[in-house]
Amino acid sequence: MDFHPTGEQAAAAGLAARIFRDLATHERLAAAGTGSDAELWKALTTAGLTTAVEELGLLGLVLILEEQGRTTAQVPYAATCVYGILPVVTHGSAAQRARLLPALGTGETVATGAFPARGRFTAAGARLTGTAPVVPWLRDATHVLVPDTDRALWLVRVDAPGVTTSAVETTAPWSAGRLTLTGAEAERLGTGGAYEATLAAARTAFAGLQAGVCAGSLARAVAHTSTREQFGRPLSTHQAVMLRAADAYMDTEAIRVTAYEAAWRIDQGLAAREHALTAAWWASEAGKRVVHAGQHLHGGTGADLAHPVHRHFLWGRQLDAYLGCGSELLAELGAVLAREG
Repeated sequence: MDFHPTGEQAAAAGLAARIFRDLATHERLAAAGTGSDAELWKALTTAGLTTAVEELGLLGLVLILEEQGRTTAQVPYAATCVYGILPVVTHGSAAQRARLLPALGTGETVATGAFPARGRFTAAGARLTGTAPVVPWLRDATHVLVPDTDRALWLVRVDAPGVTTSAVETTAPWSAGRLTLTGAEAERLGTGGAYEATLAAARTAFAGLQAGVCAGSLARAVAHTSTREQFGRPLSTHQAVMLRAADAYMDTEAIRVTAYEAAWRIDQGLAAREHALTAAWWASEAGKRVVHAGQHLHGGTGADLAHPVHRHFLWGRQLDAYLGCGSELLAELGAVLAREG
């Protein structure tokens, strides 16, 4: 395994870091409230960071999502890439790729997904019926990737007849919504195995996003404890603070390396379902430990809802909920290993 990024991947991650750093500031994020930042989304698509995912692969996407997580930038980048660009590239027909990818690349089309499958949607021919109570970035989306009870993938236009959406507020400001389909016309995407492949890629990508969220939270905690003094010396020199920060660092690195491994394997066409589950477990379980530590290391300041570190806390807990609780992921991982063993 080689987790070193290619020159193209490193350049894309560096460009993303500059855009997020310049535009996803605390002031702009506070002004955005629970909505997405249209100017930032335009900057990302104009820079070609959506189109580039076709060539950068999942590992390249994970590197970019790390940079998004560091700033908790409010744009539907992860959702559009993992539920739009990558499934269309991997599982779409030539006609679907020609029709859908240009608009996804420019940001004119925004995708999200009603994932993971919970047996919520049934298909009758090419029409879907069912409800997903929470879909991330649904309020920004033009298309939703929907798995049916047989785990076939369908692409649904949000403005199509039979599609109803309503706003849902989540822990993190992800412009989420409730999706209800009543005989809505849908377009089949891919064949057997497309659902599992998309779910593995999504779990890996959101684990990469969590690695960035945790890294950003920890960086803020380090900066705070290095400058705030207690008993005449910086907080960072106290053993309890150092140990808590060290644990958070190790957890963050575990999330990162498992996400890298899963992404690398998927890019190489290797079996990666258990690796994606492992990355998701670390992102869920270790992620919430890190964002709690980041807030605690700020002392009373961390309780301020307007402080930047609180946003990392909200994102970390939302990603924990979205990826699934640790026991649920471990049960699925155990079932996969038992079948393969």
